[in-house]
Amino acid sequence: MYVRIFAAVWLIVCAFLAVVAWGFQAPFSYDPVGPRAYPLLLLCLMATAALWLIYKPGDGPDLPISWQLARKVVLCVLALVAYAVLFEPLGFVVSTALVGFSMGLLFLGRPLPSLVSGVLMGVLLYGLFDYLLDVPLPLGVLGILEN
Repeated sequence: MYVRIFAAVWLIVCAFLAVVAWGFQAPFSYDPVGPRAYPLLLLCLMATAALWLIYKPGDGPDLPISWQLARKVVLCVLALVAYAVLFEPLGFVVSTALVGFSMGLLFLGRPLPSLVSGVLMGVLLYGLFDYLLDVPLPLGVLGILEN
């Protein structure tokens, strides 16, 4: 029952966010599809998954929400909010490395592998977006290395 309630609420959130994303327009267009295609695609996929959770076949036992799971969800949301706030001041590489490290620790990873994977994720994703896809990302505190 908890899963279906969550899925119904998430479906409403997806509908609201789709209305918001529909208004996305870039002041200049360098991309033929524009800025609204990616969020609308993700919202469509999330809404489809929410519909599947609501109408899934079978009445197997639903997992009750435990305090440990609720704590992880809250910490995950807080980490993502911190990522959004620190994205420009710290830059993509540092903020991605920090959130990758914190997510690794949150899901019971060992500190050293979590740190290595967070740093690799930040550096490799920056290379992918900036050099291969030509998407400019903020360097933040690493801006001194640019020149």
